[in-house]
Amino acid sequence: MDGLLVIDKPEGPTSHDVVARMRRALRERRIGHTGTLDPMASGVLPLVVGVATRLARFHSGSAKRYLATVAFGATTDTYDAKGAVTWQAPGDAAPPSGEQVEAALERFRGTFAQVPPAYSAKKVDGDRAYDLARKGTAVALEAVEVTVERLELVSYACGGQVLKNAAMKDVTPSAVAVVDVTASAGFYVRALAFDLGQALGCGAYLAALRRTASGLLTEAQALPLDDAERGPEAALARLVPLRDMLREHPAVVLSDAGATRARHGNLIRVQDVDDPTGIGPDPVDRDRVVRLVTGPGDLVAVAEIRANDRPWPLQPGVVLA
Repeated sequence: MDGLLVIDKPEGPTSHDVVARMRRALRERRIGHTGTLDPMASGVLPLVVGVATRLARFHSGSAKRYLATVAFGATTDTYDAKGAVTWQAPGDAAPPSGEQVEAALERFRGTFAQVPPAYSAKKVDGDRAYDLARKGTAVALEAVEVTVERLELVSYACGGQVLKNAAMKDVTPSAVAVVDVTASAGFYVRALAFDLGQALGCGAYLAALRRTASGLLTEAQALPLDDAERGPEAALARLVPLRDMLREHPAVVLSDAGATRARHGNLIRVQDVDDPTGIGPDPVDRDRVVRLVTGPGDLVAVAEIRANDRPWPLQPGVVLA
C-alpha cells in the first residue's frame, strides 16, 4: 500500500495518535503525517503510506487553510481554550467592534515576523519549548518569518458561551470571530489569535480550529478517522496513488533510458528526457521541485533545483521505484 491518505482528524487525538491508530488499522508500519494538528483541532491531516513516506517533506511545506474561532476578552498560557487563564478583561469592558476586528486583521496579511507560542514544539537548546513551559521555565522564542496568503473575517458576534473546559469554566467571551486563513508552513493560528487580541487591547485566544486544506488536499477528499479504522477497504478506496502525488509541482517525462538512470539515482541529462519543457527554460529564480515521471505517468523520482543552480543535469533526490 503506497500513496497518500487524507484523514479527517476529530478533536482530541494528537497527530501521532492518528498515525498509530492507522498503523494498526492498515497493518502498515510505514505511515507518517505531513503536518501536525493540535489535539483541539480537527480537519485535514494527510498521511503518507508505504514508500510515499519518502515524500513527506514535500507536503509538509505546503500552505495550510483553516477556519479559526477566536474568542475575545481573555488570554491563556497556551493561547487556546485548553490553557490556563492568564488575564481576563473587566466585566464592564466593551468588546471590539466588527469594524475594529477587520481593521486589525490587515496587519496580519502578507509576510511578517511571528513569535511562536511558548507551548509549541520549537526547540530551545535541545528541549521542546512546551516541555520547558510546563516546568514553569520562561521561554523566549525567536520570531519566524511567515506569510498569510488569505485572511478574511467570516463572522463576528458579541457575547459567547462558556467553553467546555474546566480551566475556563468562569470565562465567557466578550465577542467571537471566525476567520478564514491560508498561511505558510510554520504559521501558528494560536499566535494569530493572541496577537490579534493584543492589537485590539482586549485579549484573545483560539477557541476552535479546523484545517480545511493542506496544499491541494481539501476536506472534501478527507476520510473520517472512524471510517478509516473500520477496515482497509475504505482507506484503499481513498488512497491517492504515487503517480497523483505532488501534482502542484512540474514534471519532466523521462525516456526509458532516463527512467532507468533515475531509478539508480544517476544524473538526468537533457538527452534522458522525452519532454524537458516541464521545468521551464529558466527556473533559477526560485527553488523548484520537479517530478520525474515515465511516459505513462508513473512517478519514478523527485529532483530539486536550488536557487542559482543550473537546471541540467537533474539530480534525483528521492527515488521511489
